[in-house]
Amino acid sequence: MTVGIALSVKSDLGVSPVSSIPYTLTVVWGVEMGLATFLFHVALVLVQIVLLRKRFKIKNLVQIAVGIIFGFFTTFCNYLADLLPSADDPAIRSVMLIASIIIVAFGLFLYVPANIMPLAGEGTMLAISEVSGFRFSNVKIGFDVCVSLISLVVCLLSIHTMGSVGIGTLISAVLTGIMLGIITKLLGEKRDKLLNT
Repeated sequence: MTVGIALSVKSDLGVSPVSSIPYTLTVVWGVEMGLATFLFHVALVLVQIVLLRKRFKIKNLVQIAVGIIFGFFTTFCNYLADLLPSADDPAIRSVMLIASIIIVAFGLFLYVPANIMPLAGEGTMLAISEVSGFRFSNVKIGFDVCVSLISLVVCLLSIHTMGSVGIGTLISAVLTGIMLGIITKLLGEKRDKLLNT
């Protein structure tokens, strides 16, 4: 997933929604993106505690440790993406964006059903899905749109530009959930057999 995030950053069309708030922290306050990602994960775990209350499992606090690892890999993959040549061609940037969406959706498809330990973003989406009864893929779309709007408002108020949010962010907010649904329809049965679920 961090490869997908790095590609969305590199495309310069707007970062993926899941990283829009951490990247906003980077753009607005100069917080390193890996650290900002970790802080965002901590905040999302607190949201889960509020949503789930007594149903929140203590083991889900491990999401904070997972956030440290995810933050590290976010920084590392951004570094690797910086080694790629800059693309001024809109077609190449669009390909990077589409690849980012597919990679993030496929990452979600693989690790969420394994039920080992979701990232805090997906843990929050699972909590919303559990509390509301909405399908996870639909919650994913709504969550991505919300964090993108929060990032946009913060950037507009703080630095008077769209900052981390661009057309790519909005496209990702809608298409990642849709892509997750498509991948699940195509490969979900095989994945579930492999996982014996």
